[in-house]
Amino acid sequence: MSATLAIDVHFDLICPWCLIGRRHLASALAQLRQRRPDVDVVTDWRSHILLPDTPPQGVPYQAFYERRLGSAEAVAARRAQVREAGRAAGIEFAFERIALMPSTLAAHQFIACARGLGVGDERRLEGFIDRLFTAYFLEGRDIGDAAVLGEIAVHAGFPEAAIRACVEAPDSRRRFFEKLAANAGESVSGVPFFVFANRFALSGAQPPAVLLAAMEQALHPQAAAAAL
Repeated sequence: MSATLAIDVHFDLICPWCLIGRRHLASALAQLRQRRPDVDVVTDWRSHILLPDTPPQGVPYQAFYERRLGSAEAVAARRAQVREAGRAAGIEFAFERIALMPSTLAAHQFIACARGLGVGDERRLEGFIDRLFTAYFLEGRDIGDAAVLGEIAVHAGFPEAAIRACVEAPDSRRRFFEKLAANAGESVSGVPFFVFANRFALSGAQPPAVLLAAMEQALHPQAAAAAL
C-alpha cells in the first residue's frame, strides 16, 4: 500500500541557506525514494518574503550587507561561512557577480502563476525555482526584473504569454497576496523552514540525514514515539 508524505517548505529566493536547504532536501528525498519507493511525496513551496520593504528596482547588494552587518570584513566573513556550507552541498556561490539585492515579490508571483499553470507537474515547478536560485546566486542576474523572470519561466517550460497574463490579472494578484499573507501568519522562525506531514518542523538548512530522519518520523510517528 502506498503512502503520501506532504512537505511544506517556506523559503525566499535571496536566502542562500534556502538554496542549500533545497539541495539537502533533494538529497534526502533521493535516499527516501530508495528506501521507500511506495511513498508519494508532495511538496508545497511556500513563499516567505524576507525583505518586503525592498523597492521594486532593488538596492545595491554590497552596500546593503555592509549596513546590515557593520563592515566589509563582516560581510566577507559571513560569505566565507556560506560558501563553505554551499560547497558541501555542491553549490559554488558567486556573490561577487551580484550587483543588486532585488525585491522578490515579482519572482514569488511568477512562482504562484507557474504553480497554477503546472498543476500536477511538481517537477517543472521545482525546476523553475531551481533556475531562479541559479540565476541569482550563480549568475548574478536581477530576479526582480519581470523580463528576466519571464525568460527564466520560458526556459523552465512555461508558456510566456500564459504566465505573463496570470501575473498581470487582478484576480491572480489578489489570490497571490492573500496566500502570501496566510504564509506570513504561520509560526515560521526563519527560512528555510520545513514541515513534514503537518506534524514535524525543522528550521534552517539541515543536513540530508536530519531531513531524512524527520521524513521517516513523519511517516511512522507511533514507532518514533515508542523508540524515545
